[in-house]
Amino acid sequence: MRRVIAGIALASLTVTCVTCLPVTSFAAADAEVTCSMTFEMSGWSAFYKTASGTGHIKCSNGQSASVKLKATGGGLTFGKSSIENGKGEFSGVKSIGETFGSYAEAEAHAGAVKSSKASVMTKGEVSLAISGTGRGWDLGIAFGKLTISQ
Repeated sequence: MRRVIAGIALASLTVTCVTCLPVTSFAAADAEVTCSMTFEMSGWSAFYKTASGTGHIKCSNGQSASVKLKATGGGLTFGKSSIENGKGEFSGVKSIGETFGSYAEAEAHAGAVKSSKASVMTKGEVSLAISGTGRGWDLGIAFGKLTISQ
């Protein structure tokens, strides 16, 4: 009888421990990750806006990737410019895979010779805030998207 009771107690303890493990794993998997990006871009606009560049994303969980950037859009916009030493901060991500894709963007911009740019974009629950300094000349209001790919 003691063996039966001991066996039931051991089985109960095993079931209890096994059910605790997945809960802990899911909680760790749901933790937000901090990701940042450095980049350079250049482009032009004359009603239609286009720019392209390269960057590097690095996350707090050790993931990193070299990326390609492509911005397209349109509006009342004219100019030619480049962004050097650009920086971006992602929020609402759980892994680097969530940083890839297209972000909606709306901006007002003006610059001559040396200029600065700051913008916040969204892609579902993920947001990207970028800033950088550059050179060129530009003026206008534009709507479009920024696509980040590997």
